[in-house]
Amino acid sequence: MRRSPTFHVARRALTACFLGVITASCAISQQEEVAMGGEVATQIAAELPLITNSAIVTYINALGNQLAQVTDERGLDWRFYVVDSKEVNAFAVPGGWVYLNRGLIERATNMSQVAGVLAHEIAHVTQRHSVQQLQQMQGANIGLVLACTLTGVCGGGAAQAAIGIGGSALFAKFSRSDEAEADAEAVATTVKAGITPNGIPGMFRILLAERQRNPGALDAFFASHPLTEDRIASTEALIAGYPTTQIQRLTQETAAFQAFRRRLLAMPASPAPKR
Repeated sequence: MRRSPTFHVARRALTACFLGVITASCAISQQEEVAMGGEVATQIAAELPLITNSAIVTYINALGNQLAQVTDERGLDWRFYVVDSKEVNAFAVPGGWVYLNRGLIERATNMSQVAGVLAHEIAHVTQRHSVQQLQQMQGANIGLVLACTLTGVCGGGAAQAAIGIGGSALFAKFSRSDEAEADAEAVATTVKAGITPNGIPGMFRILLAERQRNPGALDAFFASHPLTEDRIASTEALIAGYPTTQIQRLTQETAAFQAFRRRLLAMPASPAPKR
């Protein structure tokens, strides 16, 4: 794949930052961030089965942009995708590309839970955590690393070898501080967007309960998004800081979300991961 000059400049800047050579280069420009994100998104499109159903694409972008427009201060061009994978996961790419796995959406029971996940992933971009992750992946086939992390593609030795030297982090687990910051931003973002933030701890409870019932079923999600009961308590404490009457006025559910979820559930089973 031929890469743009801007991509190479940004990649060199990240490499220097990663090695601790040129501290000033850590602050890559927005243009460089978007260029890198676009290149990674192209790799993702080649490696992951993205759902193209127009109604599904339209809905997830409408909900995602409802959230992004109240928190993004840089005017990024946001794009939201549903990955046709039964695995539970979500991730974001620098510059405004956000991906939710079908398996996560199907486990949600209302709109606010999915909105909370989207807001959390948006925060990883706005707070530039996703750029920091790329620093840990020098030499890796980023598209394949994402496929490994999110859909279980890495069962075979050939796939493991193709990841490259940066792949051991498997698109690196976010730090606890990054996750806490993204949670806090997600609470604020959902409230600004008119959506109840209660979906955030609500989704956490769904995932933790499933892990207790079926240990190992959500390994991919917990590997990239460390989740403990402490995060439930922390987000609930943040929500408690808002007036109860304000939270009660916010939207939890919509008919449009339930139609979107039913459409996903009615689709054929997700394809087996490529090996």
